[in-house]
Amino acid sequence: MREPTGTGVTRRRVLGAAGAAGAAAVGAAACATPEEDRPTPHDKLHGTVVAQTGDVPEGGGTVIVKSKLVLTQPAKGDYKAFSAVCAHAGCTIQEVKENIHCLCHGSEFDLATGDVLEGPANKPLEPLDVTVEGTDITLV
Repeated sequence: MREPTGTGVTRRRVLGAAGAAGAAAVGAAACATPEEDRPTPHDKLHGTVVAQTGDVPEGGGTVIVKSKLVLTQPAKGDYKAFSAVCAHAGCTIQEVKENIHCLCHGSEFDLATGDVLEGPANKPLEPLDVTVEGTDITLV
């Protein structure tokens, strides 16, 4: 049966509004979870090989976007890992050139420590532990 046209309230509009309200409630609940309690993709990677040493240039680094990881090699053979979630607004770090850069709002982080070099971020990147065996870099 065809619903009447016009600006009146229809069953379709009521059901659509209810669905939108439900989706908004689910989204609000997800955002209400404290940031420190939200799982990140790298949480599932502990104990797994995340990269090869040849993937991480000396004096630079690489971003593994899907896993939200930043791997760096500040000095030859010294590998570091950080969460690629920017401490400012939760954007994913996009670039490692001399330092770690979040291009969303311009924050810059130290290659060796993850400390903030330039804001607006006011907290360092979360450090993560890695081990190196042969050419495998494993997230601990």
